[in-house]
Amino acid sequence: MSRIEVRSLSKQFGARTAVEGLDFDVGEGEVFGLLGPNGAGKTTTVRMLTGLLRPSSGRATVCGVPLDGDGEALRSRIGLLTEQPGLYDRLTARENLRFFLKLHHRDTAEAWDSARRWMERFGLGGREEEPCGTFSKGMRQKLALVRALLHEPQALFLDEPTSGLDPESARSVREAVGELAAGGRTVVLCSHNMAEVERLCGRIAVVKGRLLAVGTVPELRRQTGVVEIHVEGSAGAAGEALAPIVPPCVWVAEGRSLRVTLAGGVSIPDVVTMLAQARVRIHAVLPAQRALEDVYLELTRAAETEAT
Repeated sequence: MSRIEVRSLSKQFGARTAVEGLDFDVGEGEVFGLLGPNGAGKTTTVRMLTGLLRPSSGRATVCGVPLDGDGEALRSRIGLLTEQPGLYDRLTARENLRFFLKLHHRDTAEAWDSARRWMERFGLGGREEEPCGTFSKGMRQKLALVRALLHEPQALFLDEPTSGLDPESARSVREAVGELAAGGRTVVLCSHNMAEVERLCGRIAVVKGRLLAVGTVPELRRQTGVVEIHVEGSAGAAGEALAPIVPPCVWVAEGRSLRVTLAGGVSIPDVVTMLAQARVRIHAVLPAQRALEDVYLELTRAAETEAT
């Protein structure tokens, strides 16, 4: 069941298009990664989906509420952690949290007990009466995450949730994200930490003004396509047979192994056919295992090439 549905969502700021024609769904209990370089439109997308920005065109439904619908209903069903925590420095941690509980009409003893449990979970127990202005960056980040969870939202939007955290605190946040998803919460995660994204996210969308790709990590690896071909004789000589389709097909030779990056609609059968026509004897064709970072860079660089 989809908890977030996005259709042709776009945003212009004057003559500049920040986001164009986004289409994706996010399911109940799914951790969904939103990746892209700085300025790619990730923050703009999150602001639209959380009701902070009005789309220029397109539509989306979040937790059953259309973006042009009841704003208060939308805010009651979502939690948002921005890259800048936005806490009130002169207020204590308790006063900050109770202020937001009141905004959500949930300032009850039960809600405050839940907030204190989250504070304990993130190593903030006993710091409730300290002004937030005295907190470190990591402590402020963790308190902002507690604030995003206070009203038990159905969907969470997290922008760099482990930024500034020490390894132990970062692990506790990742574990909490996993538990929230297991409990049926939907999480949209924006992060530049590829290892974290690969560990937490069931599916990933790569954006750069527009949607470049969406899918699981294995699916994204197949979309960009890298294959290792073991040949008889020199792989460098075999690679020369691919010259007619370079670019977009790029190859690197190492001994008898030819590593071929596929793009622009060039398929593995295309490459094998061309090698066979050049009388190259092929011993094996194997999909190459690559890091998510490599896949991400290939997608964004290909988008840059198309734009020039």
